[in-house]
Parts: sequence; C-alpha cells; structure tokens
Amino acid sequence: MFEYFYHEILRRTVIAFGSLFNEITIKHKDNNGVIKSVIKVPLAYGPTQKFLARIEQSPDLNKPVQITLPRMSFEFTGLTYDPTRKATTTQTFTAKSVEDGTETKKVYLPVPYNMQFELSIMSKLNDDALQIIEQILPYFQPAYTMSVELVDIVNEKRDIPVILENITMQDDYEGNFTTRRVLIYTLRFTAKTYLFGPVSSATKDIIKKTTVSYIAGDTTNTPSREIVYSSQPRATKNYTGNILTNLTKDITTEDILITVNNASSILPNTYLDIEGEEVYVKLVSGNVLTVDRGRDGTTVTSHLSGSEVKSITASDNLLIEDGDDFGFNGSNF
Repeated sequence: MFEYFYHEILRRTVIAFGSLFNEITIKHKDNNGVIKSVIKVPLAYGPTQKFLARIEQSPDLNKPVQITLPRMSFEFTGLTYDPTRKATTTQTFTAKSVEDGTETKKVYLPVPYNMQFELSIMSKLNDDALQIIEQILPYFQPAYTMSVELVDIVNEKRDIPVILENITMQDDYEGNFTTRRVLIYTLRFTAKTYLFGPVSSATKDIIKKTTVSYIAGDTTNTPSREIVYSSQPRATKNYTGNILTNLTKDITTEDILITVNNASSILPNTYLDIEGEEVYVKLVSGNVLTVDRGRDGTTVTSHLSGSEVKSITASDNLLIEDGDDFGFNGSNF
C-alpha cells in the first residue's frame, strides 16, 4: 500500500510563512522627530519560551536593548484535516516532468490540510511592538495568499491562503528595576495547504477510451457504447541478461528456421531476443526452432553463428523502461 515519497510540502510551507515577516524594520526618533536608528527586527524559528529564557539568563543591563529586543519568533503548532476542501479521492491529473519535459507524470489530487502557526513579537518598548504590528495587520483581511511550489517534479504551484485568526497581548513586567520587561504580542495563523501523494509515471497505468457505434435489431438509431482499452505490459526485449543458448548457423533476413546449440530450455509460444530482434517461437524440433521474425516492430536483420539467444519472460516485463506507452500513444484511435 505504502511507498516512500517526500515532497517537503510541510517544510516548504513553513519556510514560505516565515519569509512573510523577514523584512520588518522599526525606527527610533528623538524629541525633534529626527530618526536616530533603523533596526531590522530579527526573526527566528522556535517557541517563545526559548527566547524568553535566553533573555532572563542574560541580565547584562548595559547591553544595548535593540540587540536583544525587539525580536520575532514563529512556530508550526498544529496540523488538521480540512473536509470543506475535500476533492474526489481517486481523481488524478497528469503533467509533464520538469526534468526533461518528455515523460508524463500522474498525480492523485491533493488532500487539504490546515497548518497552524504562531508568530510572537517580543519587545521592551510598546512603541516598537506597535510599529511591527502595524506593518503586518493591513495585509491580512483576514487572509493573505502566498504562492508555494508544492511538488517541483511536476511544477505544481498552489496559492496558499494564510488566515489571521486572533491576536493576544501579554505584559510580563514584574519585580524590581533589575528585571527585564517583555511585551509579547502573539498572532495565530492558519495556512490552508495541500498534501500530495506519490508521483508516478502515467505509462504505468494506461487506460485509453474510445466510442464505437453499432446497430442492434431493427432500430434505425445508432446508439453509442463506451469501450475501454487497457494494456498489459509485455517486454519486447531482454532486460535481465539471461542467455539461453547461441546460434550454430548464420541466419539471413529470410530464414524462419534457426538452429541453436541447445534448445532444451526453449518452449513453443515464447519470445526470444536475438541481438535486439524479437522472434516468436512457433515450434521446437530438437535444436531447430521455427520462428516468426521481427515481432512487435523490431527490425529483421541477419545474425552470425555464435550470436546470443536471450529469453523474454515475465521478469523482463517488470523491468520495462519508463516512457514505454505499449502502443497506446493516441494515434490508434
């Protein structure tokens, strides 16, 4: 049932969320309104408690305030399924691989999940916190949409709404003059992302459809009936390298009788690979094979004595190269 795959969707969404807040700055002015300093607010991933512990464990009051505060931290706090965005479970879509643009990839429609985030703004001065808050809130009404490339192998990009759920403020100023004051604004968000399953080659599960017309009984109408064509993968050459025997005589393009060293392991109604030419064995008489040459579009060529005769079995079917459409390329319908 399960197979390994990892699209890094949750990781990409976390990174995209954090990037929304990594360019926020604050300005300090003197009594005359002249700007004294411009500070880029640092942003880090982690729980608020970790940064508060660092502040409490560094009681150097001579250290400039702006080096420690203000600062921001964000954290991925939860993941829940979103049934309101549910799509058909078995529905798929196909896309060209971005690696070479030739192979078609098949993907099931994604599963909707909501990711919960908390953004904490820590500041000593209330004005610093208010400057940060005012640079964030106007973009969320209450949602802001960011574009994230969720599955890069098929270049699948989705618009992920980020919804601001609520805002809380906490003032932890207690104690004497040696205690640091910390104002904490906590903003809680929900990002509506999608999780994709494994990406497979579309040629691994090929179904082609066409409609044919027929007349039944005495009716003059021409009803239509849907016909479903499906393919059973069968190899047209040897992949395993299994050599059964060798030719004992040269054969030309006209020969349908070929002689081998030992035909004991060759059965009628089987396929062989002789230097890239696929042959079908009709009859085995001693070490002489009656064959049908150039099967499945392979080229009929001459072969010299000693050429390797390889088997084509179910083991080769499992090793069929990606991109083989088994004749279902759309030109037959």
